[in-house]
Amino acid sequence: MLNLERLRTLDALARHGSVSGAAEGLHITTSAVSQQMSKLEREVGQRLLAKNGRGVRLTDAGRLLAEHAARILSQVELAQADLEAQRGQVAGELRLAAFPTAARGLFPAALAGLRTEHPALRLRSCELEPEQAVGGVVRGDLDLAVVLDWYNKPMPLPDGLVKAPILDDPADVAMPVGHRFAGRDEVDLAEFAEDEWITWGQGEFCHEWLMFTLRSKGIEPIIGHRAAETHTQLGLVAAGLGVCVVPLLGRHPMPAEVVTVPLRQRVRRHVYVIWRADADRRPSIRAAVRALRSAGERVSASAATVS
Repeated sequence: MLNLERLRTLDALARHGSVSGAAEGLHITTSAVSQQMSKLEREVGQRLLAKNGRGVRLTDAGRLLAEHAARILSQVELAQADLEAQRGQVAGELRLAAFPTAARGLFPAALAGLRTEHPALRLRSCELEPEQAVGGVVRGDLDLAVVLDWYNKPMPLPDGLVKAPILDDPADVAMPVGHRFAGRDEVDLAEFAEDEWITWGQGEFCHEWLMFTLRSKGIEPIIGHRAAETHTQLGLVAAGLGVCVVPLLGRHPMPAEVVTVPLRQRVRRHVYVIWRADADRRPSIRAAVRALRSAGERVSASAATVS
């Protein structure tokens, strides 16, 4: 009989494409991956891996068995979800990720509420950019992820994922208090053609959105500085080094040297939570989604009160 954990190792190898990637995804050592694969090869009586330069690749038999492994593991997840649903208990381990501002703006309230309401549920969270988080959910390294897209630039999701909205997050332009537009009621992005921009890291989804949006207005942006964290961007703005787009979620406290001005064409990013469809019936997934949506509602209510 095929060993489930060895099939899980093979599946991780197929998804990650390397022994080191599989080890990282499974949270085990590369030596443990190699040992599991050696045992699986002895079980099936065929070579599943072949050397490929300094790495390895799956043989024809390895690819065939990996396809079966993915289906078997999906069925196991469905069985676990059904059993958890049948018990009706929110228990076990739940692995979550969120992009940095959501981790700061949503996770503290949502996860604290979950721990209080469901003490048998073990929570493990981390910060990940949306693209990485989507991959983690698809691979099964994560159970849930909070991700985002923008009103004019949706993020495509792979098949097999379910999503639920958490909140629409409005964004303004942050500028130094002495900026020429600091006293305005609203501004247009096109008015900042001569300003230096403080943006996210190269290749990050939010950076690509900003470049796409500015260029659609005929602006070739001047990029002065890059920072992944909103508070780092705001610190650079406070020092007079440029302007940035700053969403509401996770922006507070604001530096005294920074003002925000709404955009004439309202800019929003859509924040939502994703999970695998085959885990949809797990009570722990549903409880976490409810907690995250409740945290999002509080953020939205706070924004409405301030405005």
